Amino acid sequence: MSVPGLNLTAESLRHAFRQWDGVLSQQLALKSGGFGLGQVPERLAPDATTTSVCGFCSTGCGLNIHFRNGEAINLTASTDYPVNLGMACPKGWEALNVLHAPDRATRPLLRDAQGAMRPVTWDHAMREFTSRFKDIQNHHGADSLAWIGSGQLPTEELALLGAVAKFGMGIEHGDGNTRQCMATAATAYKQSFGFDAPPFTYADFEASDALIFFGANPCIAHPILWERVLRNKNNPAIVVIDPRKTETAQAATLHLALKPKADLELLYGIARILFHNGWIDASFVERHTGGFAEFKAFVAPFTLERTAQATGISAEQLTAFAQLIHERKRVSFWWTMGVNQSHQGTRTAQAIINLALMTGNIGRPGTGANSITGQCNAMGSRIFSNTTNLFGGRDFTKQADREDVAELLHLDSSRIPTRNSWAYNEIIDGVRSGVVKGLWIFGTNSAHSWINQNDFMELAKKLEFLVVQDMYHTTDTAKLAHLVLPAAGWGEKEGTFINSERRIGLLKKVARAPGEALSDFYISKLAAHYWGCGDLFQEWKDPESVFRILQRLSRGRPCDITGIGGYAMLDRRGGVQWPCAEGTDLSVNERRLFEDGKFFTEDQRARFIFDAPTAAPELTDDAYPFSLLTGRGTSAQWHTGTRTSKSATLRSLYPKNLYVEIHPEDAAALNILDGGDVEVSSRRGTLTARAVLTPMIQRGQVFLPMHYPEVNRLTASVFDPHSKQPSYKTGAVALHKATAARSRQELTHG
Repeated sequence: MSVPGLNLTAESLRHAFRQWDGVLSQQLALKSGGFGLGQVPERLAPDATTTSVCGFCSTGCGLNIHFRNGEAINLTASTDYPVNLGMACPKGWEALNVLHAPDRATRPLLRDAQGAMRPVTWDHAMREFTSRFKDIQNHHGADSLAWIGSGQLPTEELALLGAVAKFGMGIEHGDGNTRQCMATAATAYKQSFGFDAPPFTYADFEASDALIFFGANPCIAHPILWERVLRNKNNPAIVVIDPRKTETAQAATLHLALKPKADLELLYGIARILFHNGWIDASFVERHTGGFAEFKAFVAPFTLERTAQATGISAEQLTAFAQLIHERKRVSFWWTMGVNQSHQGTRTAQAIINLALMTGNIGRPGTGANSITGQCNAMGSRIFSNTTNLFGGRDFTKQADREDVAELLHLDSSRIPTRNSWAYNEIIDGVRSGVVKGLWIFGTNSAHSWINQNDFMELAKKLEFLVVQDMYHTTDTAKLAHLVLPAAGWGEKEGTFINSERRIGLLKKVARAPGEALSDFYISKLAAHYWGCGDLFQEWKDPESVFRILQRLSRGRPCDITGIGGYAMLDRRGGVQWPCAEGTDLSVNERRLFEDGKFFTEDQRARFIFDAPTAAPELTDDAYPFSLLTGRGTSAQWHTGTRTSKSATLRSLYPKNLYVEIHPEDAAALNILDGGDVEVSSRRGTLTARAVLTPMIQRGQVFLPMHYPEVNRLTASVFDPHSKQPSYKTGAVALHKATAARSRQELTHG
């Protein structure tokens, strides 16, 4: 702490900031039958420091927040937080500054009869919210309303929203934007391990003697995790499988530049080499897995010659790669969006899992089939949001699970839906078909980030009532809304995030939300009150009370967190990994799963799961001869730039306008100059970008960074059949040298 004797804990913060959302309490109490949100708190003691978990990516770094005269003024990386150990990326350093943007949403905005957005009171906004949504529901049925949430929200907010919407308001269909990043990994783990259970801990980055990255670029996407790799003292082999020579590939000991979407052919071919040479852990396989013999027979046709032809990787490289897996003792396999965002992503992730299982590289230090998550709370969304599964990994379709939850929450079980929610793409298709008439979007910018962007923009116009709940009133999606509800952001509320290694970290409230903005937690409380179901959620008083409810819901589940002694314990320990049942020994702060070889399936055996590879739905041809690759362009940008674009410092670290990476020989053939303007076209749209000529991209391929608003004009509505995750990495495009007039038009629009 910066001041001797000052102990600024989570408890003292909660006391100091108690219900700052309550700046509207007197107004709301008068307008809503006595429903109030608390009182304006006292100021913080001056010159203090506290630690909170970062709210950008899934790494979950600890940030020290420093105060002067009761105001949070800057932050530094926490040196003793077990995740980042004193490191922070550019986004983390700017986490406070993005809160002060002039376009923050500070009052509810309602579109009037002339189409203009007008400020209204919260009472007016919530009455409109309720009457419009109830009218749609009454006239068009149960499927006519849906919501889309965000892995940027704390677990407690996600849980409350999911409970209010499904159990209180009767809205059965809700999904999160984690569908865009982590649905594949979650589905793969559920099917292979019996539960959505990433097995690793960050210490495995430092304990491996071989790290294999599939479609992952941690140098840019997860720089703190790459720093953990650099701390590895085992002289590890680092293998990167990626069509593009990314920053991570440039630092690797081996880069396998396979053809786009040839991952599954590669993985099955490597499995066959391991089988052929007897390079498997037969003892582990026999004791702890199922389906091994069938998998061995399945990969037999994936000969060395076939694999080399399908992937573009030489037979010598393929053999050397398989031999490396065999010879190293602690091999860890890592993947992220290059695998997840694919038309066959689930089976690709499971092919990675299969390699770990057949070689016994799981449950030991430095091993594992390890999915690196995208958003700060994608895992909280996956397990506790009440969207893709019933609380705690339960199943809406199972009566025993519904009755269990009903008893734990003191609900009538008839309030719990008996069917699973539609996935994100199915909700959008519901808008297309005219079934979904009302949509509630919070904490995500679908009009920028959803695949085939122009299609989404047109479909949004069909909605009778679109509610957008966000920090900023200027997002692409907020501009389409009928009602905008102003929400607090990171640092303006409290709760917990669950990071990639299953660590539950504490988010603290260190600043006032501007104007009349409220946390998503209290907006959900308002929604329940105005809808008339508030009595169902009397126990859900504040975020920590919801955390206690989630502990109850987790008891006996693989994600059991009953051994966590509340927010104070999380604050004291620098987060705690699940599972943490009552009686768990917490003397070690890094814990991996499956050390005993027991998985979460009924027979406690992991499953070998596989399917034949399929061609990408959209292949290159004479009209569209280039394969489009997309990905993260810089560690200074975050997704759609809704927050990071507010920081002048972060904006200075990446190009202002969109650029496209092209191989110099392809550019020469098209008379495209380095720095010149290029039209990039797909079957769905056209954009203009600045050409960056680089041999880091292969011939016949181009790369666009995903953060710029134009990019998803080009992507195709293609989805993995098992996870329903969009295939952002699939597509065919054409390149043309842009005319000066067209260039100016496109860049201005972008």
